Amino acid sequence: MSFAENLKKLPGISHLAAVNLLDKAETVVATIENKPGSQGSLAVYNHLAQTYGLVHTEDARNNSGKHPNIDRLIAIEQGGPALRVKHVFAV
Repeated sequence: MSFAENLKKLPGISHLAAVNLLDKAETVVATIENKPGSQGSLAVYNHLAQTYGLVHTEDARNNSGKHPNIDRLIAIEQGGPALRVKHVFAV
């Protein structure tokens, strides 16, 4: 199943302007905005914040830097620090 097909199964994100990714010190280390080019990653991170699930990472693993938001997940998987997701709601 393709990434686009998997995205259709995730909860909607129209209510979000962005999510902030926070480290243990509550410092924002990245923001994923609700805009073209980032909406797939926003949906994935929103879903991960709500439940634990799997993320298809094959293209990101084969093309480092192509999917920076997925690269963060791979870094965590490889022992990097965990990040907490903080939702930024659209007004």
